[in-house]
Amino acid sequence: MSELVRKAEEAAGQAYAPYSGYRVGAVVRMSDGREFAGVNVENAAYPLTQCAEKTAIGAAASAGYRPGDIVEVGISASPCGGCRQWLYEWRVPVVGYRREDGSIGTASAAELLPDTWTLPG
Repeated sequence: MSELVRKAEEAAGQAYAPYSGYRVGAVVRMSDGREFAGVNVENAAYPLTQCAEKTAIGAAASAGYRPGDIVEVGISASPCGGCRQWLYEWRVPVVGYRREDGSIGTASAAELLPDTWTLPG
């Protein structure tokens, strides 16, 4: 997991964060080994900002992947609440992230967001 978090930290250098200065990177690894990186992209209308996890998942979706295809995600920071819902909906079994103290936390998306909505079917 530390390798994927390191890749996410490298990706964070490409983030567009002119307002907060807080750069975040994420890398999703698919069941076939393919990886997609994402970064946060801020907007002056702050609610329109995109998180790194969403851009990485969006890249995977654009390539034809669907929920259940992600085997792990590495993030350069702890995921926000909205991204925890994204990770949960995409059924991510392993999420690794850099904690504020420098250590790496590991949890499933379900552990990061207990008692969430479930999808029909």
